[in-house]
Amino acid sequence: MQTNIILAGVGGQGILSIAYVIDNAALDAGFHFKQAEVHGMAQRGGAVQSHLRYGDGPIHSDLVPTGRADLVLSVEPLEVMRYWHYLSPDGWVVASVTPYVNIPDYPELDGLIENLAEFGRVVLVDSSLIARAAGNLRAQNMVVVGAAAPLLHFPDSTLEKYVEMLFAGKGQKTVDVNIRAFRLGRAAGLFFRGLVDGGLSIPDAVRLCRKIDPATVDPAHGPAWAAAIHGDRQLLEQVLAGESTVPCDRVAAPA
Repeated sequence: MQTNIILAGVGGQGILSIAYVIDNAALDAGFHFKQAEVHGMAQRGGAVQSHLRYGDGPIHSDLVPTGRADLVLSVEPLEVMRYWHYLSPDGWVVASVTPYVNIPDYPELDGLIENLAEFGRVVLVDSSLIARAAGNLRAQNMVVVGAAAPLLHFPDSTLEKYVEMLFAGKGQKTVDVNIRAFRLGRAAGLFFRGLVDGGLSIPDAVRLCRKIDPATVDPAHGPAWAAAIHGDRQLLEQVLAGESTVPCDRVAAPA
């Protein structure tokens, strides 16, 4: 078993913190791992990326070959497109849909989401919405780690252990915020996939998730949401228009 990951984002989004959590979880599990240095612009807003590889046997290079990435994990949606050629045919994209608009011709977000939807195997979360719900906008990187957690090979408890170790020096409040961001991100990612696997289009699933309070999200209700909306397009339009804030736990599976 070997897992190849491309980490992507922009300066200031905490790519090194993501690497710390996954690297240490891999060591904890007894895996071999290699990680390339984080490359890119050091200042806030410049593109950054790193290659991360772990497995149960020796790994001879720290660079992911083209077309061999099992996961592109990005804290910024446009940055995914920079690394699409690394993705394997069965690979996954886990990304935030919160744009970091650092160029004058940054594409329109709806069109960008349509492009991301073409990958098929995607988990898209609104990291800014979820991080705010967790208590700190700077926790967006841990939101994305949480969304990716079901695709990794470690128990949530192991990942959370290293989230706690990463932020322990900043006090218990910071630890608690980042653990909450991880958990809300995991729930949001699973709920998103429940919607998509239940038949909702990826763009509609993104729009719906962005209208729901992250604290109310229960992944188990994703398929029920999808089924209910298939039977009531008006409900979807109301939620997308902001005319309905029905929480997840009020949508029951159809009889």
